Amino acid sequence: MAEKNDKTTGNNAAGGRVKPLLIEDEMQTSYINYAMSVIVGRALPDIRDGLKPVHRRVLYSMYENGITRDKPYKKSATTVGDVLGKYHPHGDASVYDTLVRMAQEFSLRYPLVDGQGNFGSVDGDAAAAMRYTEARLSRLSEELMADIDLDTVDFMPNYDESLREPVVLPTRVPNLLINGSSGIAVGMATNVPPHNLGEICDGLTALIDDPKLPDDALLMFIKGPDFPTGGNIVQVGEADGIKSMYLTGRGSVTVRAQVSVEPAHQKKDRQCIIVSELPYQVNKAELIIRIADLVKDKKIQNISDLRDESGQQGMRIYIELKKEASPDVVLNQLYKHTNLQLNFNAIMLALVDGIPKVCTLKEILQQFVEHRVTVVTRRTQHLLQKAQDKAHILEGLLIALDKLDAVIELIKKAKTVADAREGLMQKFKLSEKQAVAILDMKLQRLTALETDKIRVDYDETRQQIADYTDILAKKNRIFKIIKQELAEVKDKYGDARRTRILGRVDEVSIEDLIPEEDVAVFLTRNGFIKRMPVTAFRNQQRGGRGITGMETREEDQIDSIFITNTHSYMVLFTNKGKVYRIKVYEIPDASRNSKGQSITNFVQLEEGEQITATIEVSDFSKPGQYLFMATQNGTVKKTEVNEFENLRRSGIIAITLDDGDSLDWAAHTDGRKDVLITTAAGVIIRFSEEDVRAMGRGAAGVRGIALDKGDHVVSMDILEKDDKTNYAIIVSQNGYGKRTRVDEYRCQGRAGRGVRCVSLRDKDRAVKMRIAGNKDSLIIITATGIIIRQKVKDISEQGRAAMGVHLIKLDKGDSVVDIGVIRAEEG
Repeated sequence: MAEKNDKTTGNNAAGGRVKPLLIEDEMQTSYINYAMSVIVGRALPDIRDGLKPVHRRVLYSMYENGITRDKPYKKSATTVGDVLGKYHPHGDASVYDTLVRMAQEFSLRYPLVDGQGNFGSVDGDAAAAMRYTEARLSRLSEELMADIDLDTVDFMPNYDESLREPVVLPTRVPNLLINGSSGIAVGMATNVPPHNLGEICDGLTALIDDPKLPDDALLMFIKGPDFPTGGNIVQVGEADGIKSMYLTGRGSVTVRAQVSVEPAHQKKDRQCIIVSELPYQVNKAELIIRIADLVKDKKIQNISDLRDESGQQGMRIYIELKKEASPDVVLNQLYKHTNLQLNFNAIMLALVDGIPKVCTLKEILQQFVEHRVTVVTRRTQHLLQKAQDKAHILEGLLIALDKLDAVIELIKKAKTVADAREGLMQKFKLSEKQAVAILDMKLQRLTALETDKIRVDYDETRQQIADYTDILAKKNRIFKIIKQELAEVKDKYGDARRTRILGRVDEVSIEDLIPEEDVAVFLTRNGFIKRMPVTAFRNQQRGGRGITGMETREEDQIDSIFITNTHSYMVLFTNKGKVYRIKVYEIPDASRNSKGQSITNFVQLEEGEQITATIEVSDFSKPGQYLFMATQNGTVKKTEVNEFENLRRSGIIAITLDDGDSLDWAAHTDGRKDVLITTAAGVIIRFSEEDVRAMGRGAAGVRGIALDKGDHVVSMDILEKDDKTNYAIIVSQNGYGKRTRVDEYRCQGRAGRGVRCVSLRDKDRAVKMRIAGNKDSLIIITATGIIIRQKVKDISEQGRAAMGVHLIKLDKGDSVVDIGVIRAEEG
């Protein structure tokens, strides 16, 4: 500690007296000044434009020099030198690093700089030197600079007071939230996550419409952070990190990589984990090294191969597992020991009126709205002043044109320009600006056409003045302009969310580990179910014997086959008119010889209840979607899909059935298609789905086809009204089949008797009808579990009354029970 001395201790070099100070006081004052300098001038973003000074200076310098989106790229060194020389007299590395980060698509959700050259990678590779790279402003940056020349923001002197720079940018986009910000100041830090532009614009619009909107109501519009690298936000435990972050300004969200489990490349009996998206700011190369070290140290023992297969198609880290390994277990170990899962600790700290403050989501949005109100107001005032100045000049010109001869005579007699100006001002009561404008007017403007133009221009300018005055007088108009500009920004730059928000880990993590693939689901009469990938069945020639697709128990047989996707919902309809649903990935993936598992492991069926129909639904909340159902006795019904959104394990009623009837068919439609219903006797009817009104779940439906005595419905399918390219594939019990163009079946009224669609011999009966195209494949399955897959184009095309040809060679006592279609895009 320095000793206090009240006496003068000597003179300094300049001859002045030395002032005694306590070193503690001097250190405290100097440190506070340093801290505030770092806080305000370096580390924290302004809440209005979301930029730190160096970011703002780089963008403004590029704008000022015309390095915009519509101009050629310029060397990065040009921009760095200009920023250093004019606005930011610090190290060139800090300026170039700033420029580089604003150009990296994996760092900023919406890059502000359009870079050309090597700007680094997600592997942690550094950007090339500034003399090699080129850059220009991105399209979005133009929105940050919009109207900056219209006196919308304040300017301040640069470091040497030779130039002026903007204090803040008049941004139309809420940059602090869409791109986030991070920085370490003195005694404080900020870490704002990036968000989706469309969601933020929706939240701002809602807040403008209702300024008293509760904080938690904003979560209806803004779901959570949206990182440039994608990934999944999950909730671990009871704490809701997103809600805490938005309501308090602080919170922690858990981010996981996007992974899938697939068969290994060379060893089909093994599985591999594919990592396609990483958490934000995770270094891919370091992650791979970390996994390799864990395997080497035997902390993870079930990984046999590891490599980086990333390329132009995107990120792909390949982790091959040992034969006996469980993907779930390995993933949990990777989540625990590596950055495949990490916490993003958010601190919503920004400068509000130059003072650092931790803000809630609503406060950040409010500050942006206030900034936009100021910008729009100042812009309107500027435009109003320009319009008033213009109108003032035009008024003078019109006075001159109305008294043209007198004006010309006065000017001709004037000895000097000053005399002419003074004469005009005195004789015609003009201002100096009006007089100067008259003297500067070209002779060509004295023509009748030019005179009319001046009058039209004057009228338009007066209208503009009235409009600008009205805007300034009515704050609602300012808010309307802000909302309109937000909508334009959203339409122009909005995109789909990259980061999925999955909720609690234990609820959804299993689905994220299941590969999305097309599968065939098999159901037996006794209620056993399993799934297999459609790639397990290769195409065969017509009349082949097929392969075993499913072993059945004694007294059991295959009842149906269903082609779907592992991530879709499989909606199950029963003979008693009830409906259930399960996720397809929950069904066991089994080998061809496996019997599968009982359906009662997944849904609670009543005694005597059997699954009779299955359909695929991926989204139950989408409006304008319907389930169209048909019963064995020919009753049909249409119900909106959203009525089945809250399905329980115990099921709900889908249709009220008459005694002896059974709900056997269903389809997912848009309410505007044609319906084809086939009977066992080989009759088919085609009618418009619009003939059936939408009904509630408890309704009994209406007549779809009039059946002959002893006949019953065996299948139903849907097709587009103007479809002329697809075929109706009809297969009989004895293995005969054909394809007939759908336009051979004319559309008739609902409840008709239909027309003949196939000729049947002996005791043969029609089994199923499906709509398919020439590029699709048909799967035929028999009661004993034999499956054959054929190309639709190889099936004989015949007329309505034809019998068809042999499609499958059946063993004695066997029969066809169902057919399925593998669409061309499904492989």
